[in-house]
Amino acid sequence: MNSNNKDEVVIIDETDKNIIEMINEDARTPYRQISRELDISVGTVHNRVDKLMKTGVIKKFAPIMDHRKLGYGLTSIIGVRVKGGKLQNWENKESFSKHVLAIYDVTGEYDAFLIAKFKDTDELDRFVKDLLKEPYVERTYTQTVLNVVKEDSSSIHML
Repeated sequence: MNSNNKDEVVIIDETDKNIIEMINEDARTPYRQISRELDISVGTVHNRVDKLMKTGVIKKFAPIMDHRKLGYGLTSIIGVRVKGGKLQNWENKESFSKHVLAIYDVTGEYDAFLIAKFKDTDELDRFVKDLLKEPYVERTYTQTVLNVVKEDSSSIHML
């Protein structure tokens, strides 16, 4: 596992993959338990996790929230068209932090797509109207998610 550049692809082995899978299942799993199940030393687990973090493979340890249980049962996908050359200025706005889970720069008719959670359609309506007041935003396109089939950023299958 070696990486000098933060954008460089990091090569990981089967042990790293197994450690990541166990941490994805429950980030609170003690290193001692991981070491027993993988038949490696606790020191090896510690060193591997440390390297995975230093190379950016593991960005952070955080809980995966059930937004519905917190009252945010409405998921929306919002396309945003931004005036030419102003996308980065617009994306750096802090006002998105409450509702927006992800912002993706994309190709096509829109410049970015937001994945956002709301308590209800009134909250979504206020958010979109505030978004349209932003000086660089030309147009939005909103889709409401009817059914979440899969939503788990930690489950990308490693080949």
